[in-house]
Amino acid sequence: MTQIWPTLLAQPNPRGAALEGIHWTVLLGGVIVTVFVFMFLMTVLAYGRLWFQAYMSNARVSLLSLVGMSLRQVNARVILQAKIMALQAGVGSDPHTGITTRRLEAHYLAGGNVPGVINAIIAAHRADIDLDFDRAAAIDLAGRDVLEAVRTSVYPKVIDCPDPAKSRKSHLSAVAKNGVELQIRARVTVRTNLAQLIGGATEETIIARVGEGIITSIGSSESHLEVMENPHRISKAVLDRGLDAHTAFEIVSIDIADIDVGENIGARLQADQAEADTRVARAKAEERRANAIAREQEMKARVAENRARVILAEAEVPMAMAEAFRSGNVIDTPGRGDAPGAGNGKRA
Repeated sequence: MTQIWPTLLAQPNPRGAALEGIHWTVLLGGVIVTVFVFMFLMTVLAYGRLWFQAYMSNARVSLLSLVGMSLRQVNARVILQAKIMALQAGVGSDPHTGITTRRLEAHYLAGGNVPGVINAIIAAHRADIDLDFDRAAAIDLAGRDVLEAVRTSVYPKVIDCPDPAKSRKSHLSAVAKNGVELQIRARVTVRTNLAQLIGGATEETIIARVGEGIITSIGSSESHLEVMENPHRISKAVLDRGLDAHTAFEIVSIDIADIDVGENIGARLQADQAEADTRVARAKAEERRANAIAREQEMKARVAENRARVILAEAEVPMAMAEAFRSGNVIDTPGRGDAPGAGNGKRA
């Protein structure tokens, strides 16, 4: 009997090993549960307020979505506030085609101004202007201020033509057919055309077209008095040309703010032309005088040459006569006063 107890004590205890394995399993499970509880508490502390705000606003944003926004480097507060604003304003409420969290995140990641887009959509909805999220996001990503565009659609703005901030001239200069210069300053009232805001021309194009139209209309007038008597005729003629085509704006009105009479450019040009013609006539007269003097000198030279030739010819006459006498070819003949038979010479 005394030999059995040591043998029994030396044998392993399977029940103790099982208890030891259960102990480590419970310990590991407790650690995991503790970690999950800690992470849950931290998540609740970080996003619980936002989630509760979304829940009370019926924004349909889960706690996991808020965590996923942070992991995607998206400002969850901005996205949530934008969606709540849209829902409270009654725009984009469709969960599939409306202003969803995923579309807001995509616009944020693309570098867009999410609050500005939502505010523009709300303002357009209040003003009964057709503006959906896709168009507003496209306008924002194109670099345009979509909220300012909506405001300009509701409240038209006035553009000076020419713009003193972008041009050194404060007036447009145009000349009527009678040659009198008119200095005009116009004011153009425009509102934004949201349908053509993407790809449409800017304010600079409107100013250039209006300036060109005013100058053309004044240039076709017979007199500057016609323009000063009825400036509205110029504005109407410019409006009828459809200057706002393919632009981001719609021209509401063109008003002539100021008209000043400049100098008489036609008379100045005529005086300059007369002076130029006088200089040309003087040059031509001087040319003719120089030619006459040259001709006179040439004729004097010819006269002197002919005289020299006559003198040479006269010098040859005595020589020819002497030669004739020597050769006996000359016969003396009695003159009228000589008696008959007085001369004995020969006549050549």
